[in-house]
Amino acid sequence: MIHKILFKYHFFMAIIKDFKFDFCHSNSHSDSVILLKKPLVVYYRHLNDFAKQQLVKDIIFNNIEEAETPVVINFSSKDKEKKSKINTRLGSGEIKSDLKKKKVKLKKKYRNKIKLDSKNILFEQNFVQQDDHLDLDIAKSLKLSKSKKKYKIEKKYDYTDNQAKQKDNLLKKQIVLDKHLTIKKLSDKLSIPEAAIITWLFLQGISVTINQVVDLKIATKVAEHYNFHVIDSENIVVSYDKITVDVNQCLPESLHQSFQRPPIVTIFGHVDHGKTTLLDSILKTNLVSKEIGGITQSIKGYEVNFEYLNKEEKIVFIDTPGHEAFTNMRLRGAEITDIALLVVAADDGLKQQTIESINYILKRRIPYIVVISKIDKIDVNLDNIKQQLMEYNIIDKALGGDSTIVEVSALKSINLNLLLSAICDLSKIQNLQASNLSYAQGSVLDSYLDKKTGTVATLVIKDGILKIGDIIVSGNLYGRVKNIVSSDGTKLSKALPSAVVDVWGFSVNPKAGWKFKIVSDEKSAKISISHNQELYKDNLSISNVLNTRVMFSNYQEEKNVKIINVILKADTQGSIEAVINSFANIAQKKVQINIISTNCGFISSNDLEFAVASKSIILGFNIGINSSLNQKVKKLGIVIALFDIIYDLLDYMQNYMLSLVDPEFDQQLIGKAKVQTVFKINKGLVAGCLVNYGKLKKGSKISIYHNQDLVHEGLIDSLKRLKDDVDEVSEGNECGIMCSSYQSWRSFDIIEAYELIEKVKVL
Repeated sequence: MIHKILFKYHFFMAIIKDFKFDFCHSNSHSDSVILLKKPLVVYYRHLNDFAKQQLVKDIIFNNIEEAETPVVINFSSKDKEKKSKINTRLGSGEIKSDLKKKKVKLKKKYRNKIKLDSKNILFEQNFVQQDDHLDLDIAKSLKLSKSKKKYKIEKKYDYTDNQAKQKDNLLKKQIVLDKHLTIKKLSDKLSIPEAAIITWLFLQGISVTINQVVDLKIATKVAEHYNFHVIDSENIVVSYDKITVDVNQCLPESLHQSFQRPPIVTIFGHVDHGKTTLLDSILKTNLVSKEIGGITQSIKGYEVNFEYLNKEEKIVFIDTPGHEAFTNMRLRGAEITDIALLVVAADDGLKQQTIESINYILKRRIPYIVVISKIDKIDVNLDNIKQQLMEYNIIDKALGGDSTIVEVSALKSINLNLLLSAICDLSKIQNLQASNLSYAQGSVLDSYLDKKTGTVATLVIKDGILKIGDIIVSGNLYGRVKNIVSSDGTKLSKALPSAVVDVWGFSVNPKAGWKFKIVSDEKSAKISISHNQELYKDNLSISNVLNTRVMFSNYQEEKNVKIINVILKADTQGSIEAVINSFANIAQKKVQINIISTNCGFISSNDLEFAVASKSIILGFNIGINSSLNQKVKKLGIVIALFDIIYDLLDYMQNYMLSLVDPEFDQQLIGKAKVQTVFKINKGLVAGCLVNYGKLKKGSKISIYHNQDLVHEGLIDSLKRLKDDVDEVSEGNECGIMCSSYQSWRSFDIIEAYELIEKVKVL
């Protein structure tokens, strides 16, 4: 029960919880108090005698359950004596000034000794009239002190080499390093000051700044120097499919009605192993014909209905690219999937991306089915494939293992129903559940910019129902769902769990791989993204990693690296990610790629202006340029290259980088000569020589030795045989040599001639 006490004039409002008018009043901090049952204290000032009497009479005593006489007490026996003396002196007619002095002393002594419990009583000050001379001592005493934020900071030590040696007998601290990171992030992980790390690296010959990214080798060396034991991240199992959404936890239990949702099945495998052809056969579509270059370059979702045990079941398939550039797309597929299909071509066996996919599956303990495709081909060895799989502890049930291996032919539709039945069996065992009344949550599979409708996010719903009008939050972004489109292009008013849908609602492209959730209102959305700001601002974009990285392999080399500024435009966030991943794998010792900007959508006029200002080239992947801008491109002289196939883009970029590499030459000895005499002509000194080995050629590089000491290196500018200018003089013949950069010829000097052979350019 809450009671309010109003004080007239400059009054206070006291809000008291679970309290039946039992409190104490006093004129000041030092005055006596009226003792009542369960006392709490309320101070008041600027009240005349009449107001005080009314307060006690009307508010206090009229509301006390038991009529009891108030007892006036003092704070201590010593105080009581002082009070008695004051009352005696007052009765004997002492002057008021003496009394006031005594009261002031008492006030000073007992000031701030009585404190209110803020949990039980809350004061608010309300001013009825303005008063410049208003005494605010009470208000100040009742304000809660602003407590300073206390941050829990790990104690940091600046270890010297001697201190590090002294800790050899102690147990090493463990740390996981699994990706490139900045010096600042490394400092936070190790709890070592940034300056100490930068100084130690500088002493090792590695010059870095606090925001520069270092590779794993450098980070590992730093960690080991400070007595940390680096754990292999492959040994750590992480669950990626658990998302906590507080708003759902607030819903009543009666609203959480669960049902079995369709399984999400992700298809993994190496490029050209028949993944999309298998989907075509299951869906009865022709997706392969729509793929440019005959390879999958994006991650997409599809739904299929299959009759299983006289009941129609829905299965959601996600197709992932097999090219090495699309590592992150395959990783996202592994994070959101319920069942993995590992496709291995019968005529090719296990390849690089097959092994990568196996590692994803085993590390995350994803239920899986191995599909051996292309069994219709001649001279395939299925036993050899199964033998290769055994090396990764994948053993067929028919051979006594616990893995399901299905042999299929997509072109001839062999064993497709057997495969779908195996998927349904595995799904029933997992008993995948979802709520049909809770707010939707899941992952952002990809995002792109539609020219007509704006930003589009491709979402996978893991739980709950997504509806038009919902407030959606992802990372540090939020928006309202305006449109929902299914994987087959149908517009929906709502989407159920396991669905893969395109959603319009964000103003900016959310990053592929981010989690999303639906919240009740915009206030909740703003609170959520405010909590996420700190988390997502530290996340390094892949372009920053590429631009600022410091590699252990070349940090000691003195090199003049050339820079290519690049503006990258692509159809989706996933494509941008794949292209930059591929760039990161290109050697950049001599020429470095510097990503200035990355965006989804067509090339615009702003991109052209930015390219001119930053002296950049523009690369486009699966996008175009407005024909109206072609004339402007020619006028500005901007380099623009558009590609539909990632192979072609990477080949172009490597050739462009090679064109900037300075030529390098190998020297091949082609002849030797000895100076017989030296004579003058109008143009300078000429060395008369006898060729005693090989030949001399005009323009060839020469090294001149005097008494076996190298005295000069230059080029043959003029070569004469008798009086004629010649291009070369062979062994056993005499000739005259002129070198414009050397005029100190002496008899018996030895000349060695070299032919410069240009090396093949490498990055």
